[in-house]
Amino acid sequence: MEGTQGVEATDGTVPVASAFSGHQEVVEAKDGTISVASAFAGHQEAVQDRDHKFLTRAVEEAYRGVECGDGGPFGAVVVLNDEVVVSCHNLVLKQTDPTAHAEVTAIREACKKLNRLELSDCEIYASCEPCPMCFGAIHLSRIKRLVYGAKAEAAIAIGFDDFIADALRGTGFYQKANLEIKRADGNEAVIAEQVFEKTKAKFHMY
Repeated sequence: MEGTQGVEATDGTVPVASAFSGHQEVVEAKDGTISVASAFAGHQEAVQDRDHKFLTRAVEEAYRGVECGDGGPFGAVVVLNDEVVVSCHNLVLKQTDPTAHAEVTAIREACKKLNRLELSDCEIYASCEPCPMCFGAIHLSRIKRLVYGAKAEAAIAIGFDDFIADALRGTGFYQKANLEIKRADGNEAVIAEQVFEKTKAKFHMY
């Protein structure tokens, strides 16, 4: 999931990456052999590029939420068939609702927009590792895949509560969920983790 280094604009947002490259087809050589490795590499690159695109969108939402004064630096995007269904950020302060986390808000809005309870054909991209409540919402909505940027420790480092997550650690809570989970690495992880340091002076801890 390597991508271009994010550059913070004057308004604190990170620009979305440009269009991602397409899937590389299986190539037949002159001697009739098929380059399966080449096709697989192309597929992996396409997956990484699309993950970078949508995760960057989630990071942008995290910045936007803080700039608007809506809540903490967290963003989430629900994707269906490579199209963004909803793009949301934390609304805890704006809605005076302690459950209005980015992922929960995104799931609520996606269900309304698609007019259904299950999102089993959808993916969710979160700027930070989901808290237990958000992870539970992801599980209940039957979302098939989760990609997140920063580890929870990045949020904990600036004062966010880890009580529930700490209590669940070692219980297998996360491992028992029936969904694919992918954590960003490389530049994407760095960009996602920078959100907390760059915004911590702009919002009141709740």
